[in-house]
Amino acid sequence: MEIRFVAALATLALVAGAVALPGTGGAPPAAAATDRAAADQAAPPASGTTYTNPVTDPFSDTYADPAVIRGKDGWWYLYATSDPLVSGGPFGNMHVAKSRDLASWEYVGTIFDGENRPAWAAEASYFWAPDIRYVDGQYVMYYTVTDTAANPDAWDYTIGVATAPTPTGPWTDSGGPVLDPRPAPGGGYLNTIDPALFADDDGSRYLYFGGFNGGIWVTELDETGTRAVGEPTRVTVADRYEGAFVVKRDGWYYLMGSSANCCSGPVTGYSVYAGRSRSPLGPFTDHEGVGMNESRVGGTLVVAQNGNRWIGVGHHAVFSDVSGQDWMLYHGIDRDNAWLNQPGGVNRRPTLLDRLDWIDGWPVVNAGAGPSEGAQTAPAAASELGIVSADPASGHALRRVTGTLARGADDAGDAGAIARLVPDRRHAAVIQTKAAPRDVQVETDVRLPDAEGSFTVTVGGPGSAGVSVRLDAQERELVVGQGRQQVRTTVPANTDLTSWHVLSVEARDGVVAARLSSSGLGDVDAEARFEPRTPLPRKATVRLTADGAEAQLDNLTVVAAHQPVTERVAEPQAGAVTFAEEFDGALDEGWRWQHSPAAVDVANGALTWPLTGHDLVGTRNDAPVLLRDAPDGDYVLEATVRLPLGEDTVRNFQQAGLLVHAGDDDFLRLGSVAIGRTRQVEFGKELTADGAVRFGGFVSGPVADTMHLRLFHTTDPATGEHRYRSATSRDGDHWRFGATWTLPADTDPAIGIYAGGGASPAVSAVFDNVLIRELD
Repeated sequence: MEIRFVAALATLALVAGAVALPGTGGAPPAAAATDRAAADQAAPPASGTTYTNPVTDPFSDTYADPAVIRGKDGWWYLYATSDPLVSGGPFGNMHVAKSRDLASWEYVGTIFDGENRPAWAAEASYFWAPDIRYVDGQYVMYYTVTDTAANPDAWDYTIGVATAPTPTGPWTDSGGPVLDPRPAPGGGYLNTIDPALFADDDGSRYLYFGGFNGGIWVTELDETGTRAVGEPTRVTVADRYEGAFVVKRDGWYYLMGSSANCCSGPVTGYSVYAGRSRSPLGPFTDHEGVGMNESRVGGTLVVAQNGNRWIGVGHHAVFSDVSGQDWMLYHGIDRDNAWLNQPGGVNRRPTLLDRLDWIDGWPVVNAGAGPSEGAQTAPAAASELGIVSADPASGHALRRVTGTLARGADDAGDAGAIARLVPDRRHAAVIQTKAAPRDVQVETDVRLPDAEGSFTVTVGGPGSAGVSVRLDAQERELVVGQGRQQVRTTVPANTDLTSWHVLSVEARDGVVAARLSSSGLGDVDAEARFEPRTPLPRKATVRLTADGAEAQLDNLTVVAAHQPVTERVAEPQAGAVTFAEEFDGALDEGWRWQHSPAAVDVANGALTWPLTGHDLVGTRNDAPVLLRDAPDGDYVLEATVRLPLGEDTVRNFQQAGLLVHAGDDDFLRLGSVAIGRTRQVEFGKELTADGAVRFGGFVSGPVADTMHLRLFHTTDPATGEHRYRSATSRDGDHWRFGATWTLPADTDPAIGIYAGGGASPAVSAVFDNVLIRELD
């Protein structure tokens, strides 16, 4: 990446704001022939200040399972799984695009070609779900191989790894799998898919992997990063999560994974959940302490569909912009344009970008508002020169104070130059900014070629008020302090400080925090936090110092620290009861049975409904359901149902709950359900589209024997479309909100309850009440 030097003073100009680049350059020739409705799609942003989802729209119809990294050349690189890029295009070998500003993206190409394609992968293999990192001076990509050449079995999933000197290659495969394919009990293979690397501050490197058939697992890697060592540890239940991504924050390890089917077209309910642990090996529990590896599975919702254009939102990557704000890249499905025309059966899953907030210790997209539609404020990103002003109005510049600031060749495989900050025999080399705000974020790629060197970032100005962050190669420490008050953290022995690392320094609310990481993707080689006794001044210079030996810098940014969002968006509230069925006598005359009446018993304030094998899903349509007319306007449908489904046994698919019925092949249902050995809440949808009946669902939880269920009904004032937001509770007081499904404006759905899905073992669902409430 190039840093321009001005005259003999070697002054580095700080450029205010981000510079936009065209978002359509580099699109593949096939894009011109795509069936993408280009006229109806938003144009790429004209500047780096806004973006519109999907960010991959200018060059692709689908760009699934995204992974991202900021290259040492200052560009951001976005990778995707090997689906056809455009309708009618070939299945590729994973894809890569790039952007300067994280808003406008241009296509670069595929990862493998005929010459460097892994020879140990079968010819019929697909390559899925790339995970990109920067380790020991090179780019490292882990990816799924769906079929190996080692045996004749199809779908013997495993993980491969390749390295490259630049983010676009050339890629050299390691020559074999990171893990051997894992046979599943009863035949086939466990899902050894969806890799995600995590580096910890003790020098350990972990690889998370796995999916719905077997669960998410974690294994340590050897020093080369190419082979697993020891026995893997399962960290989620076997049939709930895939698409792992792990970040470390405030001493917690956060595991985020996707749930439900990724690829059911217009009924896809994919979503992302999180759990956290004090150990990278788990156990990971949600905000109520429920484990992700339990039969009655837990998980705190990070993002789900909210009733707008986007459904099936998941398989994500997390990154921080240069202001310290976290963001999530994930794929989603346009509910009205869910399929590639060619080849048939492939979902359109373009990449979406949204802000990731941390509220009460938990990650959540857009403060709980969910996936965005329309113009959004873009992330703070490096400008064309890779430098962003802390105060755009100031004409901000770096000034050399002592020593030498020299231009150096970038030997990391990236174009351009680096800054060499070289001390002389008597003085440290110092450069500083003009006044920066008290809450400031400083980030730079740094390497220390000499073991006697150190690099220091000082915020709060020189003198006693300043807080320094020193990366010391000789002592192998990251030190944060003010005067004699210091916090010291050891840099792991296997962290090579002669290769590039990301050093982030944040001053916020009187606290200075520093993190050293290899990739800048939630991993951590060393971190320290310091609260100074002397408060930082309102404005002060930021000083960069090399001592003992030269320090090399690249991609330097100094910006005002982001303002974190600390409160969730308001959730809907249930109001006064307008109808109550307490089952204390004959059923209210407004009820009616669809199909034959079930053999229910109404007595003693309960409706007892023995489960049978009947169901509405598909074309069978023989399940009895109890319905009534829905009220006009907005309302809340609620029920309390007792259904003891046990744990850890297969009881597919016993369930009971609420129903919204626009037809036997057009309905929504919310209830507790046994799925494999897991007990979950499913908010499912069936519709008739494209000549086929399709069912899919959003899954959540946790469940209890007694569940309180709510559906919040609203009407879109612009279209008249019906929207239904799910919420569940195990105690009737603490509610978890979930996904939103929609039904067309021209439907007149009935509402009610259902039970069924399996008669063995014998069990009954007991409804204590069905209520209709006002929507507050």
